[in-house]
Amino acid sequence: MSFRDLRNFTEMMRALGYPRHISMENFRTPNFGLVSEVLLWLVKRYEPQTDIPSDVETEQDRVFFIKAIAQFMIADLKAARQLASEITSKGASLYDLLGKEVELRELRTEAIARPLEINETEKVMRIAIKDILVQVQKTKDLLNNVASDEANLEAKIDKRKLELERNRKRLQTLQSVRPAFMDEYEKTEDELQKQYDIYLEKFRNLAYLEQQLEDHHRIEQERFEEAENTLRLMQNKLKEEEKRLLKSRSRPGVPEAALSDKPAWSLSPSERPSTGNDDSDIDIQEDDESDSELEERRLSKPRTAMEALLQGRPSKRVVGTMQGGDSDDDMEAAPALLGKCKTPSSKKQEDSEDSEIDMEDDEDDDDLEDESIALSPAKPSQRVRKPEPLDESDNDF
Repeated sequence: MSFRDLRNFTEMMRALGYPRHISMENFRTPNFGLVSEVLLWLVKRYEPQTDIPSDVETEQDRVFFIKAIAQFMIADLKAARQLASEITSKGASLYDLLGKEVELRELRTEAIARPLEINETEKVMRIAIKDILVQVQKTKDLLNNVASDEANLEAKIDKRKLELERNRKRLQTLQSVRPAFMDEYEKTEDELQKQYDIYLEKFRNLAYLEQQLEDHHRIEQERFEEAENTLRLMQNKLKEEEKRLLKSRSRPGVPEAALSDKPAWSLSPSERPSTGNDDSDIDIQEDDESDSELEERRLSKPRTAMEALLQGRPSKRVVGTMQGGDSDDDMEAAPALLGKCKTPSSKKQEDSEDSEIDMEDDEDDDDLEDESIALSPAKPSQRVRKPEPLDESDNDF
């Protein structure tokens, strides 16, 4: 507290008539005894009958003393606030009634001046008494009805209690008795659980095998697609070879060395073309005579190569077509596989037509065996390798 607050407090206590003199020096140091005396005196001054403990020796006693004073003052404060609100409401209603005093005064004076009639008063009193007696009788009837209802309810309660007790006994009896088919039911339930476990295991295995089968089919599909692409590339290359051979036969003045991929210096003396006109005429005639027979033999050899390719595989599901095309050009292009490594020795001037056809047949058979071995896979389980792109060079053959 400041010096001004202390001075105002001492002056206020002197004005209230506190018996002890309070100086400014009393609050230089903590003085709880003086504080408790002042609080107790103020409470007793406000309510002499209050019971507040005055023991403040220990710390716990001091806390209890302060709490008691605070609760007392707070309760009085709540009561004072409630009284203040009631006084305000009562004052407002009193003000309204005083405003009607002029009218009520005349009515009051008139009622007081009028003489009283005993007969009418007695009549009114009797009517009021009858009404009250009727209400009393109704109340008694209601009480009687309540008593009867209470008796009925008690009877119903007792009846329900008996039923409850009887049902409890029946429940205990049913729980103690084992059903007739309980053993069979438990056995069937155990078997059902075992069958369900087996079903779950088989269902999982089936799902796994179906997934494996789908993967296997997908792998096989990829393999056959790769094989189909490989055959298509080979057929295209055979077409080009066949066209080149046909061009070499149709143009007698152009040597085969110019159309072949091998350089002229790498050819043997027997493979080099001759420059004489008579020899070239003989070669053209021999070629024309043997074309029909060669074409008939070569048409059947792509089928043989395809059968050799398919025999090297186990029986599997075939998806897609293994033929690159169904046209006549594709069938005619297949014999080029056999003539890929053919040398120009068949063009010799001094060989006869029979020896030339025999040599070509032998070379075709050898080439067919080499191609079928190269195309057949080493193992059925391995994937068919995609052929590497063939670079064009002068040493292909």
